[in-house]
This record gives sequence, C-alpha cells and structure tokens, in this order.
Amino acid sequence: QVQLVESGGGLVQAGGSLRLSCTASGRTFSIYSMGWFRQAPGKEREFVAAIRWSAGSTGYADFVKGRFTISRDNAKNTVYLQMDSLKPDDTAVYYCAADRSTLYLSRMSREYDYWGQGTQVTVSS
Repeated sequence: QVQLVESGGGLVQAGGSLRLSCTASGRTFSIYSMGWFRQAPGKEREFVAAIRWSAGSTGYADFVKGRFTISRDNAKNTVYLQMDSLKPDDTAVYYCAADRSTLYLSRMSREYDYWGQGTQVTVSS
C-alpha cells in the first residue's frame, strides 16, 4: 500500500502562484509514476501533469504547459506542482496519484492505483 498526502492548496488571485506538495509513504519503492489531476465542480477529473519516479521524465496537459512545473524529491518521497500564472479556470480540487504498474507515463486516471485526499485550489479574478 502507498499513502499520499497533499498540501499547499489555497486561495490566490489570478496571475498568482501556488506550490502543491504530495508526500508518499508505505511501499514507495513500487511507484513508477506520480501524477496530478484536478476536478472542478460539475466536471470530470482531468490530467494535469505527471513524472516518472526514477527517470524524472515529465508530461503536461496542454492547458498548463509553460505555467505549471512538476518535480520530485526522491529522498523525501515528495512530488511538487509549481503553479504560476494561475487563472480562474484553474480552480478545482487537485489530487495526487501514484501509478505502480504502467510502464509509460500515463495520463489516464484509471491507470493510477493510489490517490490522495485532494487539496482545494481557488483562483479569484
């Protein structure tokens, strides 16, 4: 089992920045990738960014390219999502997820095995 705990959400004005953190515990050696997803009210959960745990390769949704950066600190078992130039459309609950089985960097939520509880990000206009 892997446990994930997110932190760093909050309220920010448009154009501002936030950094989300997700710390993994438990059988972290089994993790292949870590991802961030988000879900706004009335919308489906969508992929934001992901990173391969060992190689560090990354992938982003088109709507966050150039604004968000995913990174990880293996020694701390923590993945980060630096969010800059935030827009009101970025308002959502952000979820951290861990994939223990997919041999490529997945953007599909169904391929992630473990999920955090979510952290609210609200961007005011």
